[in-house]
Amino acid sequence: MGFEEFKKRQSVVWGTGPYERFPEHYEPLLDHVARALAAAPGERVLDVGTGTGALATRLARTGAEVTGVDLAPALIATAKRLAADDGLDIRYDVGDAERLPYEDASFDGVASSVGSIFAPDHAAVARELARVCRPGGRLALGMWSDERGVVDMFQMMRPFMPAPPQGAGSPFQWGSRDYVEQRLGADFELRFEEGDAPQTGESGEEVWELFSTVYGPARTLAESLEPGRREELRRAFVEFYERYRTKSGVHQPRPYLVAVGVRH
Repeated sequence: MGFEEFKKRQSVVWGTGPYERFPEHYEPLLDHVARALAAAPGERVLDVGTGTGALATRLARTGAEVTGVDLAPALIATAKRLAADDGLDIRYDVGDAERLPYEDASFDGVASSVGSIFAPDHAAVARELARVCRPGGRLALGMWSDERGVVDMFQMMRPFMPAPPQGAGSPFQWGSRDYVEQRLGADFELRFEEGDAPQTGESGEEVWELFSTVYGPARTLAESLEPGRREELRRAFVEFYERYRTKSGVHQPRPYLVAVGVRH
């Protein structure tokens, strides 16, 4: 399977659940990226991999002129509806992070919160992030750690998942400072910040219900498995999160990295 076929499938997969219920589970990361970009009134700002617009909404409330772009038409449709409900003027487009549909140097600020990391061609993503950001413009990227947290969850799920296309980058490579420097350091003066957006819940079973109904990739994976294999996935998922049980329920640390840059 090539990258284009993979992305075509992903454009559907990400829109299979009510994803608008999911960003509340990583609000610290969203808030951190919005603060790091520091959008000002009237600035042109782009949110790459916007999903249902959780980051774009935060940026728009600063008075910036915000555009959000995402590969999944269903997510963009939801983002438009939510913006209308909130009375926010946000432009939303269906588009590919590897081929952004905007002119060179179109934006004063470019941001992404665990969105662009899922595109398979990392070199293309890096080129596009730099291309659409004006000289002196700002970058803020939120990425899950490559050492622990969300990466551990994906490792648990890996035996149940189809193999990615040959040559596709892992989203967790972006969680390394050295990797980000390699991809973006020639175009941006970079610095890094860190934080934690823990996954919480009353139980491992509750976290499973969240992911298997709301998070498109997990929902699609569960629905693709025959009943016995799906039950194996459910048990593995629940047992994984039960390892993080505390007196007040499940609490899994999920460290993240925020890359903040200024365009050369």
